[in-house]
Amino acid sequence: MPVVDYEKAHEVLKTLFADAEAIFLKGTVPDVGETIRKAYDIVFASRTQAYREALLGCTLARLLDPTINVRLPYVDQGPDAFSGRSLDERVVNPFLQDRRIPSSRGPYLSCFRRSVRFDKNTRRGLRDKQGYDAFLEALSYLEEADSAEVREFLLYQLYKFVELREEANIPLSRLQRISLEQYDRLITILLETPSGGLFPVLLSVAMFRTIKAHFGLDWDVSWQGINVADAASGAGGDITVVSGDAVILAVEVTERPVGRERVVATFNTKIGPASIEDYLFLLGRAEATPEAKRQAQQYFAQGHEVNFIGVKDWVLMLLATMGIRGRKTFNAELMALLDGAGIPKALRVSWNDSVNSLMGT
Repeated sequence: MPVVDYEKAHEVLKTLFADAEAIFLKGTVPDVGETIRKAYDIVFASRTQAYREALLGCTLARLLDPTINVRLPYVDQGPDAFSGRSLDERVVNPFLQDRRIPSSRGPYLSCFRRSVRFDKNTRRGLRDKQGYDAFLEALSYLEEADSAEVREFLLYQLYKFVELREEANIPLSRLQRISLEQYDRLITILLETPSGGLFPVLLSVAMFRTIKAHFGLDWDVSWQGINVADAASGAGGDITVVSGDAVILAVEVTERPVGRERVVATFNTKIGPASIEDYLFLLGRAEATPEAKRQAQQYFAQGHEVNFIGVKDWVLMLLATMGIRGRKTFNAELMALLDGAGIPKALRVSWNDSVNSLMGT
């Protein structure tokens, strides 16, 4: 009888789910072919949660052991059967719950009778027959697939679970009063968390808004989505700080290293045409190369300042400078951004995990 390695199963889910979140944040979709996608989409549109959770378990089991008969989820059904219940209770359901994905909390595959076989005979006792038919169709594709295809199927299913989570309400863990050392740890965790570049942008926008509020400035702080081209939007960077009709500062927030070529391209497409005098690269985990800094010095001689500073260093310095009142304002501004429309739920889950880790809960 096949035996599923539950620890390995969890690691596979963890790895592929991270890939699915990254794909979702980029605004793309895994390609599994139109006919397979249609079957999966019907399964995930069904109000019967058991269909999609059973499909995930079967796909995971098939990936780990190709000899498994995915239509036999009870060990007493034959030599190639597997324990679908154990896989669900020990791996699949805890994983979905941990990722804040709407999922069953009751008995395994509660809509099915005990010792169910995933075949047409089971169809008679089910309410959502269309959803079950799509589930069976998905299993037939699974049975014919090679290991690479099974992995792609699993990735697409996890992508659909990420989509499903976007419809859920995920309350944010609130920041209470924390020390500068704890801010250092929290910002480090956030910058190391895959976010499609959003976490460093949100930290930076929150700080600019905090500066405006703390010092009573007439600034207008505008920012744009991470996938919006600056040239198309007419913005000088990811963040633009304006006072009246004057651009005080244009800011590019980046997770990628900044080399000379990038500085030249930024000058030619943004700084020069808009006559921007002060341009700032806020660096997430990236660094500016010596060549980039030398190129910036050349533009300085032409009346354009191009500077580089790490997001964490900049934020921490200002939090220390503005004191308790400034830190309270920063917390409020950051929470407002995270709670805003259009912020992927993946970021909210990561935020909650980061805060809970910081607080030891």
